[in-house]
Amino acid sequence: MGVLACDRNGCENIMCDHYSSRYGYLCRECLNELILKGPTDIDVFMGSPKDEIEHVGRNWEDELFQEFEAR
Repeated sequence: MGVLACDRNGCENIMCDHYSSRYGYLCRECLNELILKGPTDIDVFMGSPKDEIEHVGRNWEDELFQEFEAR
């Protein structure tokens, strides 16, 4: 099996479980951060360095799991 590196700017995690045809691979750590941020621009998030967690949004989580399918 090959290395599936996270496509978020500056993230060095490998073996990512989530993939989007639009954004590429995303590690669980970055996906959790994105979920906890709540609705936000995914393009901006993918280009940003890792950040501190803010707050949880359930509907946003559902939307993200539709975009980033588990592999």
